[in-house]
Amino acid sequence: MSLATSTEKTVTIVGIRFRPAGRIYYFDPHGQSFTTGQYVIVETARGVEAGRVVIAPKKIAESDVTDPLKPVLRLALEDELRMMLSFKSKEKEAIVRCAQSIALHNLPMKLVEAEYTFDGSRLTFYFVADERVDFRALVRDLAAIFRTRIELRQIGARDQAKLQGGIGPCGKTLCCSSWIKEFGVVSIKMAKEQGLPLNPSKISGVCGRLLCCLSYENENYIQAKQQMPQVGTILETPSGPGKIVSVNVPQNSVEVMLESGVTIQVPVPSNAASEMGDHKIVGGCASCSVKGGGGSCRCSAGTTRGDCHCGSGGCTTQASGCSSCGIKKETASVLSIHED
Repeated sequence: MSLATSTEKTVTIVGIRFRPAGRIYYFDPHGQSFTTGQYVIVETARGVEAGRVVIAPKKIAESDVTDPLKPVLRLALEDELRMMLSFKSKEKEAIVRCAQSIALHNLPMKLVEAEYTFDGSRLTFYFVADERVDFRALVRDLAAIFRTRIELRQIGARDQAKLQGGIGPCGKTLCCSSWIKEFGVVSIKMAKEQGLPLNPSKISGVCGRLLCCLSYENENYIQAKQQMPQVGTILETPSGPGKIVSVNVPQNSVEVMLESGVTIQVPVPSNAASEMGDHKIVGGCASCSVKGGGGSCRCSAGTTRGDCHCGSGGCTTQASGCSSCGIKKETASVLSIHED
């Protein structure tokens, strides 16, 4: 959310949250003063509801408001708060009775949570299922049991974890149930970028989906790798030439395999694009970060190999190496030995 400048048109908003760690919705305070922590009655697309103020009235740029602002009607009265707590205490019983009805109708769905509105005018049941479920008969039965408006909402595995909460593999409360407002995109490519084991049991959360935290440092890994020599680059070390076989971003180092098959750890300084102190990058290709004679070497598509694919004259493995890109004989030898 950007700060409004003096030239931008501004609006006054108040931020309301209806569930713990839920999304924050903007409303029009209508000139009323509210403080964080207060419960207010607001008009929503689903009707009148009670929410908690998490952002006190403030001015923001009109461009930051995506939907028309609905009004905050008033502060919640003491009697309304008591009523809200009363209906809250009935939600567990509602789950039990709904589960019994689901079993009676033999429906392929798993009940997750029940939620009353503050005045009991609507009762919402959240459930997960592998496919669409025809629950019309169930809704009629529930309406007859609870004598109020009934809604059933099908949610995904991540939303289930957010509603139920729990402890993650890190030992802390689930991010989704404690502070994440909306779920972002998480892909297996992020795990690969960070060198994590592609084992579902190690990179999945309690919801069975990829860990949300894979996205937290992904951009930092991408930027750090751009400043480090790439896998496949040939390095001249005090122990002899070797090929980089892995990059360790947290330790800011690379693992180099020597001609003898021994691997060593080499620290990467800040100016690692072409020089690494006593460890010099040899051979030559600008496109794959292998420093060399500056010819027209082109790496294989989609790879970072350091062997030469020069367009003129080809590359030899003689003592003179390649005249176009400067790859030396020992460089080609290392690549051929460790090609597999």
